[in-house]
Amino acid sequence: MIELIVLLVILVMVLWVVGIYNRLITLRNRIDNAWSQIDVQLKRRFDLIPNLVETVKGYAKHEKTVLTDITKYRGMLMQGAPEERASANNLLTQALGKLFAVAENYPQLRANENFLKLQDELAGTENKISYVRTAYNDTVLEYSNAIQMFPGSLVAGIFGFKQKAYLETPGQERENVKVKFE
Repeated sequence: MIELIVLLVILVMVLWVVGIYNRLITLRNRIDNAWSQIDVQLKRRFDLIPNLVETVKGYAKHEKTVLTDITKYRGMLMQGAPEERASANNLLTQALGKLFAVAENYPQLRANENFLKLQDELAGTENKISYVRTAYNDTVLEYSNAIQMFPGSLVAGIFGFKQKAYLETPGQERENVKVKFE
């Protein structure tokens, strides 16, 4: 009888560890999936940018540095670890902001139907990137809670589950945007 009770306790403990382990695997896979969703939107953005740059080039031939920066950051966006790509994404976002500021100086460009369409598509993509970044960070939060809180921390420690990094917004992107009407 005692052997049966010990066996039952061991079985319950094994099932408990398996349940926690499977939950941690699920959460880790959700983080990978969330990063893949970000990757899809970054690829869409990557594909839109050359068209936008070429449209602007026709109007703003002397704005070479902005266009060069965009091309450089676009190249960095699709290579490296997620943290490096997130950094390149932040740099690209800043450069695109400068591009749209340059476009403000060219009324003919702002009225160009192709430019407006590309600008709208890029704005939609930026919104999607923002949404999937939020989903990624929410998943990282849930995973972090699971590996740091008892009893998950025991299982996470035994099986080597490590903390994942949040996607953060750099300081200059947190500042208020100054809008001037002239």
